[in-house]
Amino acid sequence: MKKILFLFPLLFSSLLFAQDENIKNLQSEANKTIKKNPEDTIPEKWKLGGIFSLNLSQGSLSNWAAGGEKFSLSVNTFINAYAFYQKGKHSWDNNFAANFGYINTTSLGSRKNDDRFDFLSKYGFSLNKHFNLATLVNFRSQFVKGYTYPQNVKTYASDFLSPAYLVVSQGMDYRPDNYFSFFLSPVTSRWVFVADTAISAKIDYGVKPGHYNINQNGAFATIGYKRSFNKYLAYNARVDLFSNYKKNPQNIDVFVTNTISAKIAKVFALSWNVDMIYDDDVKIFGKDESSPALQLKSIFGVGLQVKI
Repeated sequence: MKKILFLFPLLFSSLLFAQDENIKNLQSEANKTIKKNPEDTIPEKWKLGGIFSLNLSQGSLSNWAAGGEKFSLSVNTFINAYAFYQKGKHSWDNNFAANFGYINTTSLGSRKNDDRFDFLSKYGFSLNKHFNLATLVNFRSQFVKGYTYPQNVKTYASDFLSPAYLVVSQGMDYRPDNYFSFFLSPVTSRWVFVADTAISAKIDYGVKPGHYNINQNGAFATIGYKRSFNKYLAYNARVDLFSNYKKNPQNIDVFVTNTISAKIAKVFALSWNVDMIYDDDVKIFGKDESSPALQLKSIFGVGLQVKI
């Protein structure tokens, strides 16, 4: 009996010591930082981003002998946003660009000097490292009413969905790197919309007076290049070419847009946008205003620029 009483305190002490060690081990494990196994890391499938730019300029003159506008105000804004998805052999590339500019002077009044929005979506199925079987959808129009001013006469020329262009195309997409892409399709449908018949009656854009749209089938190609050379300089360009099988296929419609930006401070940058359009159906140029011609728009600005 005495031996049992002697062993009991030793057994109780051993249990307490073991319990204390277990508690210390649990506390130690709880305070450890868990490192994630790189093999368990799930790659991000969506890449999102863009650039927003706002340029302002204002001028005023009073008793200025050399002459000029008494007051002028110019505002130009630009946004370019993208969303890219990739999983396995599937990719989905989306890009939205919008430009809008407004100018007000004492002699000419207020008018827009830039107005465009453009949405491009392209789904691709990888055939090998550089070639994708791709489906492309592109929609382009402007936001508000626009006017031309021949001989200082204000003439209604455009509006929202007047005109608008929708392209649906199936073809091959070549991507040798992350900056350049070349899409080519011999099977393309393009719709030209003019929602306001008052515009189609004067400038038909290929749409007959009294009608709202026309469908054109042809070949389509688009070349894209987008690159940030460093943290200061970036360039974005696109060239679209369309040949209408039904009417004058040799007269290729051309749409070109270029934007180059150079940062001069953390949120300030120089920007230059150049757009060129040749549309064989827009025949409002020449002496008799019945000929197509190359349309050119160039806007240079200094202002706020931030990455989205």
